[in-house]
Amino acid sequence: MHRLTNSFRHAFRGLATAFRTQPNFRLHILATTFALAFGLLLRIYPGEWAALIIVIALVLGAECFNTALEFLADRVTTDHDPLIGKAKDLSAAAVLIFSIAAATTVALIFLPKVYAWLPNGSQLKN
Repeated sequence: MHRLTNSFRHAFRGLATAFRTQPNFRLHILATTFALAFGLLLRIYPGEWAALIIVIALVLGAECFNTALEFLADRVTTDHDPLIGKAKDLSAAAVLIFSIAAATTVALIFLPKVYAWLPNGSQLKN
């Protein structure tokens, strides 16, 4: 049980480090907060909640992996190294790919619901 407790403690410390040190992580948390609030406001369906939670987890997880790689690379050397630069770029690209997928998912979930709220929005669908 002690090992399990330690594992959670380390994981939460990692989340705190990401939040404290990474402006992009804080931006993703802000976007997450808005997405969850809109989900509640618009009463999205369970399948939509599942998709939303999955893409949120993917973006936040990718951001944590990106941060971990950057910390590790900076520990190895702070001098310019082309291979470390490529590794950092690829890690950032992974976050970008997941973020684009998340934004697309959010648009697919929320835009039809927002569109229906607009005046004559439901009539324009036909």
